[in-house]
Amino acid sequence: MSFGMSYEAMEAELASRLKDSRFRHCLGVAETAVFLAHRFGADEERARVAGLLHDCAREYRNEDMLAEAQRRGIAIGEVERAMPLLLHAYIGARRVREIYHVDDAMVEQAIWRHTVGGTGMTDLDKIIWFADMVEPGRNYPGVEELRRLAKTASLDDMVLEGLSQSIRFVVAKGHLIHPDTVLARNELLLKKTGRNEP
Repeated sequence: MSFGMSYEAMEAELASRLKDSRFRHCLGVAETAVFLAHRFGADEERARVAGLLHDCAREYRNEDMLAEAQRRGIAIGEVERAMPLLLHAYIGARRVREIYHVDDAMVEQAIWRHTVGGTGMTDLDKIIWFADMVEPGRNYPGVEELRRLAKTASLDDMVLEGLSQSIRFVVAKGHLIHPDTVLARNELLLKKTGRNEP
């Protein structure tokens, strides 16, 4: 784990690059991620840095995301091409090294997966993904139930419910569902029901 900048320096740099509402969201995710990391015995420093920087690539406009991803050699699937905003997670995972001098594969992966999830998510991946959903600035139907789960449920159970809510929301909007989100939910559900045992 190597952070080449202090947390305060990262915060100041991020604040200079994002609009104020997005920056406040990032602070909320960092705070929530630390709470969850403490609750589940994960690395609180990594959680705080990943939470703060998870949306660092939102400094780019949606229409620039494809070019920024291509410039970094990031593979772009059909869903990302149709919904370029999703690319901010992957670009952000690279930006933490480029701008914020974070040399930490776990932090990079948590940022990479914070939007659509994926299979084999680590505890840190799950914490950042869920903290993004429930940070104090979020306001949508069902968020209070997810916040309750953040205090009472197991990590897998709360993420499973978050993924289920997310999929229902995306379906109701008529949008594409990223395959990684479905795979993440299926993996947790199979684990919960014991159906993925050999």
